[in-house]
Amino acid sequence: MKVLVVDDNSMMREVLCMYLTQLKHEVVAEAADGEAALKAFAEKRPELVLLDLVMPGTSGVEVLESIRKIDPAAKVIIATAVEQEMIEAELLRNGAAAILHKPFSSDELQEAVKRLA
Repeated sequence: MKVLVVDDNSMMREVLCMYLTQLKHEVVAEAADGEAALKAFAEKRPELVLLDLVMPGTSGVEVLESIRKIDPAAKVIIATAVEQEMIEAELLRNGAAAILHKPFSSDELQEAVKRLA
């Protein structure tokens, strides 16, 4: 699966890319903020977006909404350290396919991706 990895933390992006590569997925782009994420999504049209929720500038919620406007069928997994039921309910209503809570294991990532394939 072709994946866009979006996280403002470069170390987290590196770990996610490593996990995804080990799971035989192709990381087609990385982005450190919402603006770069939307540009990469429009250009690369990945099959999956792994999206951080809290980033400087455009939030993950806003990025999710914009991605869904570009492609209503887009598959987006939110990766977040924030655990609030209200936010999670809003994300799922706005089209998030899954929510992973940081820190998560490669097994948890694999399971979430597998459910979308």
